[in-house]
Amino acid sequence: MTELETKFEEAKKRVLELPGKPSNEKMLELYALNKQATIGDINADKPAMFDFVAAAKYNAWNAKKGMAKEEAQQKYIDFVNSLF
Repeated sequence: MTELETKFEEAKKRVLELPGKPSNEKMLELYALNKQATIGDINADKPAMFDFVAAAKYNAWNAKKGMAKEEAQQKYIDFVNSLF
């Protein structure tokens, strides 16, 4: 495991220690960066039109399309740090 991957895994654990629940917008950013960092470009079909939560997640992840996994890991780490 690289140093960046180790820091990324630590940030994923640290986010559980936030004093309060982040806003939905921040939660979507965490979700999208995590998905891009662990899976890469979105590989799921667009959800049904009235499944608003799934659509929001899909759109957030799709917005990260083309971002390298390493860049997504670093952005996730930086974003988690900014929440504290």
